[in-house]
Amino acid sequence: MTDNRTWLVTGAGGMLGQDVLARLDRAGERYVALDRAALDLTDADAVSAALDEHQPAVIVNCAAWTAVDDAETREDEALAINGDGPRHLADACARTGAVLLHVSTDYVFAGDAQEPYAEDAPTAPRSAYGRTKLVGEKAVLGIERGYVVRTAWLYGTGGGNFVRTMIKLEGVKDTLDVVDDQRGQPTWTVDLADRLVRLGQAALAGTAPAGVYHGTSGGETTWFGLTREIFRLLGADPERVRPTTSAAFARPAPRPAYSVLGHNRWQQAGIEPIRDWSESLSCAMPVLVAELQEGNP
Repeated sequence: MTDNRTWLVTGAGGMLGQDVLARLDRAGERYVALDRAALDLTDADAVSAALDEHQPAVIVNCAAWTAVDDAETREDEALAINGDGPRHLADACARTGAVLLHVSTDYVFAGDAQEPYAEDAPTAPRSAYGRTKLVGEKAVLGIERGYVVRTAWLYGTGGGNFVRTMIKLEGVKDTLDVVDDQRGQPTWTVDLADRLVRLGQAALAGTAPAGVYHGTSGGETTWFGLTREIFRLLGADPERVRPTTSAAFARPAPRPAYSVLGHNRWQQAGIEPIRDWSESLSCAMPVLVAELQEGNP
């Protein structure tokens, strides 16, 4: 293992990747940022060469195929990015000794639980997207210094997401019908980026056991509950948001009805879990509104 403290961030141009870079800046860490154009994770030779060139101590893999519905008919393409990509990173890290932090998803679970999924709960993906992400997880967990951080319901600046969409719709729609039969944990990318960096630092220090962690906010709500809170924070009438069911918005890929994840593993790493979703949202809203007011799509 090299003494070099360089971090390598894949998928660096995405919503989460950008916040990871910002958090590394604040921490004074040296890093290399590689977006999709700079590194094709489906190319094993390119991945190996990148690690040889930059000799990172930690890799944060934020790259992923996230088009959930498209994966139903293009599973091979999704698998190349979500499964083969992490495997190529894992193989290279096994050779170099680097720490690998891989971002995964709640979709690896069936979504039919009655209580938060523990980190070691049985996986049973019901969608092509979930299946491909599980393949990537298994590859990462197969190496000594492999860490999987599952997240869900992500929102932030620098990319399209549910919260930004609802902010925009509040200004143009009299009422909104929003799904109220899917439960989860809205998670700000700023919060997740913080935990990823702290976990990587703990991994280097030898104080965080490898394995699975759940990087989602505390508490839980539905998309309907989230939208009502968005309206409230905007100073709009939450009663303009009306509840509906998943059946009203049929999609090619099944959505988990229950995506609430447990966070017990963080204690073993000496890191507190992410705060309650509503507290994070109240902090994030001014940032998101300002971005939209500046005309960012």
